[in-house]
Amino acid sequence: MNEVIKMVHGDGGTHTQQLIHQLFYKYFNNPLLLQGQDAADFSVEEGRLAFTTDSFVVKPLFFPGGNIGKLAVCGTINDLVVSGAQPRYLSSSFIIEEGFSRQLLEEIVKSMEEVCLESGVNIIAGDTKVVEKGSVDGVFINTSGIGTIIDNYRMKSIEAGDVIIVTGGIGEHGTIIAIELATVLHEFTSFCKLGIHLIEDQIPIKSGVSVVNNLLGLDPLYMACEGRMVIVVKESEAQKILKSIQTIDLGKDARIIGTFVEEQNSTIFMENYFGGKRIVSALEGSMLPRIC
Repeated sequence: MNEVIKMVHGDGGTHTQQLIHQLFYKYFNNPLLLQGQDAADFSVEEGRLAFTTDSFVVKPLFFPGGNIGKLAVCGTINDLVVSGAQPRYLSSSFIIEEGFSRQLLEEIVKSMEEVCLESGVNIIAGDTKVVEKGSVDGVFINTSGIGTIIDNYRMKSIEAGDVIIVTGGIGEHGTIIAIELATVLHEFTSFCKLGIHLIEDQIPIKSGVSVVNNLLGLDPLYMACEGRMVIVVKESEAQKILKSIQTIDLGKDARIIGTFVEEQNSTIFMENYFGGKRIVSALEGSMLPRIC
């Protein structure tokens, strides 16, 4: 018989402790977590810290390439990395629907630990709640993360002439399932008051993604791009940084896709292969249900 999560697994008593010890400790096994304290006590080297938190309410819970657990850990680690930090520790809280399969929960937890091992990060604190059937869609996960700032990194102001690099193909995540690239670029223009000149031929979009989006009347620029970074760098450093990213297997499709320019109303426009231009407007509403 398939074991399922019951309300008693979230009441803080014996069944909760059994779930913690038999499942979460099994995968998130490290000395800091095993202290079993309400708050983990740890030391870090002197310097600045980065802290982030995010909640994941993915539907479906499992999808090609991963599941809600892998996405939660990767997403939080990525938020620290793009802030110039070396990820160190995570916390993870689960809100589980009564009747949820324990086997599926174990698959989710196992995938989280696999990412942690690969990244050298430990989950050192957590919480588990079980709610009545129908209150959540299977399981929701919140993860928070702490990292140490590398080499006193600080974000610099964006200036005209700065180059935009994307670390891989766009639209793949959103196309398979059902932070959009165009939306990210509009966030940049909103605080630097510059426009952006994109080169359509340089934007990495796999042929399959283009075909599916064309059939559905969608635009890959606005599709979910989990696992991708949009980086702004000085033009003099662009090629060196691009080549460094391309040495990583998951970064081999990285490309320089555009430049910041002096432009009235901070407009983003894209130039196609025959010299035509079109404005890339901000997304209003959602083309597809949100993945996370």
